[in-house]
Amino acid sequence: MKFSTLFSCAFAGAFAMSAHTASAQTELNMYYPIAVGGSLTKVVDGMVTEFEKQNPDIKVNAIYSGNYDDTRVRALSALSSGEPAQLAVMFSIDVYDLIEQDLITPFDDVMNGEEDQAWLNDFYPALMENGQAEGKTWGIPFQRSTIVAYYNKEMFKAAGLDPEKPPKTWDELVTMGKKLTNDDTYGLMIPSTGYPYWMFQALAIQNGQKLMSDDGLETYFDDPKVLETLKYWKSLSAEDGIMPTGTVEWGTLRQAFLEGKTAMMWHSTGNLSSVKKGAKFDFGVAMLPGKARLGSPTGGGNFYLFKDTSQKEKEASLKLVKFMTSPEQAANWSIATGYMGVSKSAYETEALKNYTVEFPPSLVARNQLEHAVAEFSTYETARVREGLNNAIQSALTDSKTPEEALGEAQKSAKRLLRDYQ
Repeated sequence: MKFSTLFSCAFAGAFAMSAHTASAQTELNMYYPIAVGGSLTKVVDGMVTEFEKQNPDIKVNAIYSGNYDDTRVRALSALSSGEPAQLAVMFSIDVYDLIEQDLITPFDDVMNGEEDQAWLNDFYPALMENGQAEGKTWGIPFQRSTIVAYYNKEMFKAAGLDPEKPPKTWDELVTMGKKLTNDDTYGLMIPSTGYPYWMFQALAIQNGQKLMSDDGLETYFDDPKVLETLKYWKSLSAEDGIMPTGTVEWGTLRQAFLEGKTAMMWHSTGNLSSVKKGAKFDFGVAMLPGKARLGSPTGGGNFYLFKDTSQKEKEASLKLVKFMTSPEQAANWSIATGYMGVSKSAYETEALKNYTVEFPPSLVARNQLEHAVAEFSTYETARVREGLNNAIQSALTDSKTPEEALGEAQKSAKRLLRDYQ
């Protein structure tokens, strides 16, 4: 072969490699929480692989980083140390802090035209509440949930209860709970570790009282109805005996339910697929019971775009977020995990239509959005939330009276929020 031919081949090969490299120039690091209702890595990996097939010019590194708090810490640490981080799924309730720290970009700044606006308008309004502030959209719902009531239908039958009629009121919850409680089984378990504020917010809403203002600047922990709510939670074990005394572990509750240690549990709908796979008995899923009203806070994670990234990376990130929240992907995600399909269009896909007919419990969390409120979120939300969590646990474990515990949490929250008011 002549030298010129060799040179031409080498040049062509180098050019091809260069062109291939150029075609994959946009690289995204996406931080993602996995410690919520079991391992989701295979599901997310599959979505990322499909996205990369459709978009060969974009490479996505999914960085799995523990629970929501771990993910926030790891992603923000990466940003502060100069490591690349383009987007993350973090707590929907982190929005005020992320805005205050000037770390995220509103999606409005990246979106273009009517098609993007139609995509945004398709999300359920209740799921958008925790992602919108100051007239802009900062978070896009993805791994979203409400709290639902899981119950063992076989235990209901054995106790002489109608397995198709779970409790709809607080009074029915106690009455049925007593019939379901015996030497080996509690009638009810509500987790008080992990995310106690979330369960407490559900109870407070059902009692007709919000825990915070809509602008994230005030809390109402010392309101008489909030105090009444904490006393009610405590009474379920101390007076009615339908729950264990002390705390109930978030991380082991699902297994306790599957092992028959409780007839009813309150937990995230994100556990639905795991319960479906693990249950050796017929179980039901219901909306949470109410007192003054029905209600559950929404929960889970939103996509956020980090501010300190190039415009090209932001546009690629938006393309990834739109793909992962598209009706088909959202439907598959819901079926695989138990989390909600976050948009109205997701429930119009054939896949989710068929699945909800085959497995009606998969609709409960979505239907409960009619009664849902935004999850507890304020400025300084992690520290304010920690104060409330400590108050709940100290009251349930008899370390403090409910009055003392909530009074201290309110004083702390007021001090933390003073500078933002």
